[in-house]
Amino acid sequence: MKKTILAALAVAAPAILSAQSAVDAYTLSQTETRGTARFMSMGGAFTALGGDLSTLTQNPAGIGVYRRSEIGATLDISPRNISANTGDYNIGTSKTKVSCNNFGYIGTVRLDGALRTFSWGATYNRVASFDRTFKAYNGSSPSSVTDYIAAFTGNVPEADLSFGDNANPYNPYYDSNNDWLSILAYNSYMINPTSTGYQGLSNRSTVGDAESIVQERGYVDEYNIDFGGNVSDVFMWGIGFGITDLSYSSTTFYSESMSNATIASNEGLVKGDAGVWLDNWRAISGTGFNMKFGVIVKPIDMLRIGAAIHTPTWYSISNNAYAESQYSYLNPAAEEGNGNPLQGSEYTEDLYYNFHMNSPWKFMVGAAAVIGNSAIVSVDYERQAYNDIKVSSQNGWGSYASNDPVNDDIKNYFKAADIIRIGAEFRVTPRFSLRAGYNYSTSTAKSEVLDGDVEVYTAGMNPAYTLNRDAFAISFGLGYRYKAFYIDGAYIYRNKKSTYHAFTNYADVKAPTADLTETTNSIVVSAGFKF
Repeated sequence: MKKTILAALAVAAPAILSAQSAVDAYTLSQTETRGTARFMSMGGAFTALGGDLSTLTQNPAGIGVYRRSEIGATLDISPRNISANTGDYNIGTSKTKVSCNNFGYIGTVRLDGALRTFSWGATYNRVASFDRTFKAYNGSSPSSVTDYIAAFTGNVPEADLSFGDNANPYNPYYDSNNDWLSILAYNSYMINPTSTGYQGLSNRSTVGDAESIVQERGYVDEYNIDFGGNVSDVFMWGIGFGITDLSYSSTTFYSESMSNATIASNEGLVKGDAGVWLDNWRAISGTGFNMKFGVIVKPIDMLRIGAAIHTPTWYSISNNAYAESQYSYLNPAAEEGNGNPLQGSEYTEDLYYNFHMNSPWKFMVGAAAVIGNSAIVSVDYERQAYNDIKVSSQNGWGSYASNDPVNDDIKNYFKAADIIRIGAEFRVTPRFSLRAGYNYSTSTAKSEVLDGDVEVYTAGMNPAYTLNRDAFAISFGLGYRYKAFYIDGAYIYRNKKSTYHAFTNYADVKAPTADLTETTNSIVVSAGFKF
């Protein structure tokens, strides 16, 4: 599950040794196409267009397109449905989220000479939402999480996993370097010692059922301050500074039940009925900083070409996690009472740690055709370097050092994402416009990782992880202008596929999985005033 010895962090507390993972860095780096209704209705294809509040989070040179000042805000209503298909069952969940995803101000002054205008602006934009709830049920699980834990626990001595008594106090969570999930499982009788190591409940032979419930909440908010200008109505430039606020929390419930399991009893290991529950809670918060640089060139009146580059967001992040197990084992050969059924619960200590993370850098180019005063067609390409995410861990002196094992995992698991955005606008009348857009993004996880052919390390006590596959969005919108006032509306249909793994495939232990299909039908309304 985790790499428990990190040579670069040998002086760190034992709890820190398995604290970060490539999956965490990947999850926290996710972004979405979000912004004003006009921006979203045209698929976000504004790298070469500019002139919209959302461009401050995309191509800061878009601020150079402005001729007047502007103030505006956006309301987003997004019903979301998720279906989890395990082959045995398909379970759907739904939830509606209402939020203000964008608001901002642009100030513009007209100048004489080659520099025609100079603009500055400040905007708020929600660039990612982590809100997701789904349930998955495997009626015939290929194996048990206890087999997986037993396999990676290896030959750790029992004394290193068990608690001491009052006479000889010993807390394995803090007094050893062993994996916290192994400690929790051992004290919950999920894994039991044998002459060759540890054995799980099913021992890869008992067929049982497995159920997962995952609840995620959180967001990434970005506050941007941009400066830019227009040189001779040919060259627009912009520089942006972004401050991000990150919040992520997850609650994961995983349970298994099986008959003919190998369980602990007064007579040693016997066959009986088993039920185990593994619950994980986690809260992550952080702040970050990034910079953006962009240009837009207008070689002729009808053509605009744009490009922008985003530095990584340099994050400082805090994490808190803990886990609890419940268990119930029934030995049919024994009488009720006398320790039968064997049942109870255990919980870990709270796991606190801090780390630094550099999110992916981004590069985008775009071209737009402006056909008189009646139509616009725009196309963007963007590349996000997920394989270049970097994580640094806090060592025993309070400073940070590169977490090379996690950074190696990032390169092994992930690749760069390619994003295509297409947008069009047709002005029906001087006041009324129709719009449409499309965007498509490739998976950032390598195919062999998505398919479970690569062992994936997670952090803390939660062995589960979810990886996104390809995603697309189709959008339509309309806009109305009356003097200096405008109001825009958009409908966006998003479709994203993912794969949930209850734990990683490990040796001959195969994990329950679920194919997730997430669809969102968003209604977005923006209103503003130009002056």
